[in-house]
Amino acid sequence: MTSNKIISTARKEGRTALTEIEAKKLLSEAGIACTEIKLAKTAKEAATAAKKMGFPVVLKIVSQDILHKTDVGGVKLNLNNEEEVDKAFDEITKSARKHKPKARIDGVSVQPMAKPGIEVIIGMSKDQQFGPVLMFGLGGILVEVLKDVSFRIVPLTKRDAREMIKEIKGYPILQGYRGHEPANIEMLEDILLKVSEFVEKLPDIKELDINPLFAYKDGALALDARVILES
Repeated sequence: MTSNKIISTARKEGRTALTEIEAKKLLSEAGIACTEIKLAKTAKEAATAAKKMGFPVVLKIVSQDILHKTDVGGVKLNLNNEEEVDKAFDEITKSARKHKPKARIDGVSVQPMAKPGIEVIIGMSKDQQFGPVLMFGLGGILVEVLKDVSFRIVPLTKRDAREMIKEIKGYPILQGYRGHEPANIEMLEDILLKVSEFVEKLPDIKELDINPLFAYKDGALALDARVILES
């Protein structure tokens, strides 16, 4: 089982934080669609991966010691050719080392730019009394500004998942607004249930964030993920 192997490796290395690449492998195993992702250790590897993947692409710093990549200048979006990728690789690694000189940097991840969708967040944290608690809300920077989220205790039922989605104030956005396509609500319910089952099977996971998850009319796609293990 990939998830157990990834967690075991992190434990052996004395880590409690998984990289985005590792986190997405876990989510993919749980049946949650994630953006394609490749690790590049050099600018040349990044350019080769981007060309194979197809432009435009996104580059992100990969480090167990950097959880908030944008805070260290560790993300470059909408790169349209090999030259831009090469330049972005150098800028990202230099910026990360400047902000976090002691961080272990594994390289840079290369991912395709996803088509725009409605940004939502799915998270999990452990309550001392109730255990794993799932969170759902509007994602991206909106979650910090609006704090429009709902919570349920794991394990979730289908009714729980439906209520979590409908009770946020931003629910009308998910239904479609001003010409924007609606999100696939049933798909979001299914993802919440998969995350519930996922964290229940893996008690080693202390925290989980999928943010943003792009919700579309015909599906959903996890663009970023963070997993923290029990210490």
